[in-house]
Amino acid sequence: WDDLTATTQSMRTKEYAHDYRYFPDPDLAPVVLSDAQIADWTRGLPELPHARRIRYQETFGLPEYDAGVLVADKQVADFFEQVVRVSDNPKAASNWVMTEVLRVLSEGEQGIDSLKLTPDALGALIKLVDAKTLNSTKAKEVFAVLLDEGGDPANIVKDRGLAQVSDSGAIETFVDQVIVENPKVVEDYRGGKQAALQFLMGQVMRLSKGKANPPMVLDLLRKKLVSS
Repeated sequence: WDDLTATTQSMRTKEYAHDYRYFPDPDLAPVVLSDAQIADWTRGLPELPHARRIRYQETFGLPEYDAGVLVADKQVADFFEQVVRVSDNPKAASNWVMTEVLRVLSEGEQGIDSLKLTPDALGALIKLVDAKTLNSTKAKEVFAVLLDEGGDPANIVKDRGLAQVSDSGAIETFVDQVIVENPKVVEDYRGGKQAALQFLMGQVMRLSKGKANPPMVLDLLRKKLVSS
């Protein structure tokens, strides 16, 4: 390096093995690999993380960050892919694995293959949410049961009465009751306080024991608060 000219100049070269004092070990037989052997071994290699990350982005539409987190551990990536096969919802599978499953793994010392929660069960849980059988709050309750006990999400929902209420008549009953019981909050909302709507929605969810369909509750509350 020349400070005056701010340039580098080559001083010497090493181009051949003898320049590095390399020489064959007379006690080791030479190893000659055929192209067929190399090709056969290459075919037997698992998908490498870089290629897997790109596939997750292109095939599943995942963000680069999500894909990178999932492929960092082969067992986690395998678990995720099985969840996708069952749920047919790559983004939801990614969210559950990254936020809930990895959280559990970080809190303990067990590997993902030691969990009572199976990828098939998590995939089935996601399908229940997508079908609006469960809302997100109750889905986390089922997730906790699956972690502790394993089992089938549908049976857990049935046995514990966790199914989401999507019957408009039942939800309307809850909404009407909340509006009658909270006249001051209703007036606050009509006076422009948006936070009042969230309070009323929380009261409806309390009455329904958390099982009411949240979007239906919100829609019905808005309609009734405007028309009442």
